[in-house]
Amino acid sequence: MSAAPGRPKQARTAGEAEGTTVTQANAPVLSVNGLDFTVGSLNILSDISLTVHEKEFVCIVGASGCGKTTLLRLMGGLLSPTQGQVQYRGRTVDGPSPELAVVFQDYGRALLPWRTVAGNVELALEARRVPKGERAPIIRDMLERVGLAERADAYPIQLSGGMQQRLQIARCMAQAPQVLLMDEPFGALDAMTRQTLQDEVARLCADAGVTVVFITHDLEEAIYLGDRVISMDKHPGRLSETLTIDLERPRNQLTTREDARFLAYRHRLFNLLPPGH
Repeated sequence: MSAAPGRPKQARTAGEAEGTTVTQANAPVLSVNGLDFTVGSLNILSDISLTVHEKEFVCIVGASGCGKTTLLRLMGGLLSPTQGQVQYRGRTVDGPSPELAVVFQDYGRALLPWRTVAGNVELALEARRVPKGERAPIIRDMLERVGLAERADAYPIQLSGGMQQRLQIARCMAQAPQVLLMDEPFGALDAMTRQTLQDEVARLCADAGVTVVFITHDLEEAIYLGDRVISMDKHPGRLSETLTIDLERPRNQLTTREDARFLAYRHRLFNLLPPGH
């Protein structure tokens, strides 16, 4: 039964959300401090500061063009900030690292078409220098976790879109990351596949104890998956508010989405973002 209708926990400005005293016990896994990103005369991101803690699932939403993808790429070390810094466990992120895995929306371009399903997962193990004789059980385990064990010898072109995205996620998880950075990974998929993958990712990351930063334009997806949802403004991109999501886990596609708290969070976020975001 849905909880009684009520207001969601008070939304805070992004700065207020990060204003708590940090102790060793709750020191952030990932922190962004005073980040600016400029291309030519265009200021894309301005004064971005946020922290992400161990095993958190943080979703970032905002209008198209507000810089969500740029922020994620900066967090993953794929771009360098104009000003400010990104830190992973207190160490400056100045390039890609195995601890930070990125899942892209365009799974077709992320996968290697000349490698089999198993071969794509093996790529992550090669990068980790896992001895060849130890790879087969790891590959099998990863593929079983995403429901692709029976397609190990297939090639990406022989898979559906949802299967290709599962494969990209399996390869990233085989990397044994501490943080999974996901850039609208389900945006190109149909509604049923998207919901299935939402549940699979939530389960996989919880089982592995992986911290997640998840970019999406879908407000309901952000609420369903997130422990916190951070909204962004644009021109230039700034963090505006942080909403703490107080919904029990594991979540359910039917009962969670019908919960009065879920609907209240949706209403709050809808009012924060411009129409047609």
